[in-house]
Formats: sequence, C-alpha cells, structure tokens
Amino acid sequence: MNVVYFTHSLQSCWNHGNAHFVRGVLGELTRRGHAVTALEPAGAWSLDNLRRDAGEAGLDSYKAAYPNLASTIYGPDLDLAATLAGADLVLVHEWNDPALVAAVGALRRRGAPFTLLFHDTHHRAVSDPAAIETFDLRGYDGVLAFGETLAAVYRRWGWEDRVFVWHEAADTHVFHPPAVEGERRGLVWIGNWGDDERSSELDTFLFGPARDTGFGLDVYGVRYPQTALDKLALAGARYHGWLPNAAAPAVFAQHLATVHVPRRFYVEQLPGIPTIRVFEALACGIPLVSAPWRDSENLFEPGRDFLVAQDGAAVTAHLRALAADPALRQGLVEHGLATIRARHTCAHRVDELLAIQARLPHRTSAVA
Repeated sequence: MNVVYFTHSLQSCWNHGNAHFVRGVLGELTRRGHAVTALEPAGAWSLDNLRRDAGEAGLDSYKAAYPNLASTIYGPDLDLAATLAGADLVLVHEWNDPALVAAVGALRRRGAPFTLLFHDTHHRAVSDPAAIETFDLRGYDGVLAFGETLAAVYRRWGWEDRVFVWHEAADTHVFHPPAVEGERRGLVWIGNWGDDERSSELDTFLFGPARDTGFGLDVYGVRYPQTALDKLALAGARYHGWLPNAAAPAVFAQHLATVHVPRRFYVEQLPGIPTIRVFEALACGIPLVSAPWRDSENLFEPGRDFLVAQDGAAVTAHLRALAADPALRQGLVEHGLATIRARHTCAHRVDELLAIQARLPHRTSAVA
C-alpha cells in the first residue's frame, strides 16, 4: 500500500509532539512493507526553531533513530495530483495550512481514488474552534481524533460514524528500558513550557515536590520565559533546554522517577486524553507520578501503571515512597510496561489505522 502523510514536520520535534507519534507509525508501516511518503512544508516553524536552537546537529538524533524515514519538503508550487498519484491512503494533520487541507480534499472530491483522513492531535477544537472551522473538510472520508472527547466534538459537527478515536502511542523500537540498568537518581521532567496552560500546576505538582524532597530535578524543554527559569532556580532544578525526542529514553534511564502534569485543556475540556509523554515514559520503564486526570477510556490502570497524586503533598509522599521502596518501583515499571506492550504501541495503532481504512467505503467517485 502507498501511504502519504502531510505533517508540519517529520524531522523536527522542537515543540512539536506530533512528530513523535508520526515517526513511530510511519516507521511501523515501512517495516511492514508499505511505501511511505512524508511531506512537510518549506519554512516549518518547528524545524526553523530547531536549527536556530541546535544547528544542523540537532537533527542527528532523529536521523540515527529513524534511518529508514525521510520527508519531502514542498513549496507553494507543489503538484498535488502528481504527488498523490498512486496513493492508497492519505493523512493530513491538523497543523497544516488550511489551503493545503482544502486542496487535498478538493482532489479527493474530484474522484481521486485514495482514502483521505484528517488527523487531529490537539486541543484547538475546544480552545480555538474558529481555527478548526477554517478547514474545508468536505472531501475527507473520515477524521482521526486522538481521544473520545475530541471525537465527540467532531460528531457534534456532523461527522457521526466517520470520526474514529486513534490515540497516540509509544514507538517501542525507540522507547524501551535500558539494556543494562545503571544508577538512577533524582527526578526528570521533559516538557515544554507552552502558553501558561499549566503554570500553576507545575508549581504544585513538580517544582514544590522537587524542592520539598530535595531529590534534584532535571528539566528539558523549550519556550521557557525568564519567569519560568526563575521558578526552576527556586526549586533547585537544572534546566537543560531542548532535548531531541529520540534521546529521551537515555535521559529517563538515569532518573528515579518522572512526573506527568497535563495541560489544563486536557483536564477540563478534553478529559481522558493523555499526552504521548505518558506512553513514552511507561515504555521506557521509569516510575511515573501523575497529577490528576480522568482516564475515562480506561487506557491505563492508575495506581498500578503509575501513581496519581491529588495535590503537591501527595506527589511528595509518592516520590519519597518510590525512593525508599524498590519493590514499589519495580511493580510500577513491570505493570506499566505490560500495559504499553499489550495495547499502546505504534504497531497497535497501525493495526487500528488499517482497520479504519477497511471500514470506510472505497470510492473512486467524488465524496458527497
């Protein structure tokens, strides 16, 4: 099968979490013998920022981890009809230009014989619905939403049985426990500051407990303003800046535990959707303590896959228990790994994707 994916960037994961999952899915499709084409626009802000931050060497980790993946950079002169000739399945991520989204849909409406899916992995459908409403999706056969609560939004918009829940997952070819366990110390948090979507939550569930336990905290991520850096300093944290995602397993392997602090939109308006960092951390075999979020789809077993804390004091207590109890750490690691391997790998998501394509009627005529 010939699969084409329009992404913001496959090369860069600088403040671009979608790259994590797409790399894993496309890599799995390639291993199964499918032809894969990834297209990303010239001047993608994520790639531009990566190069400003780390230079061309910032791409080395991605290239080493995914030697069989490559992407084509396109400009405004892209010949869509020629590019998609022979395609069987085309996916367009929501972080693309509305004109590109509409143009691919128009080609499908004129009778292009591929299955066309819109892939949404963000909270803009609730935080900025006007941005999503600018997309002309009339030519699309279906929508892939990365959680049930997001899928429900699209159902309200009329997609009904043509919207499918397609959660993110861990690429276990890259994200796995170390081959040989070494010494683990302190806490690590890998995450971007963002737009103050969880500033107070980070104070409560990460910085305060790190300061109270005195375990030491290493922080990786981008877009940290000076006020955030000041908070890190007060917590005694070491800030390391951007981390290539493919390098995250080695960093997890050096630490005793990590903490998950979901953005406010995923707690209040799109509950039940974990970010990909939860999947990746559990796949790497590091104990995880999570701030509250409602696992309404029963993706995990809270308390067995990871510990849940209702406030900062509970985080502190959990972290101290993890430091003092090797059996507790081992139990969480083993259960979390088993959960990932049983149902949350990119291989599972490829199975789901192919099943979704099979459910949709294959039509060579225009989409109604």
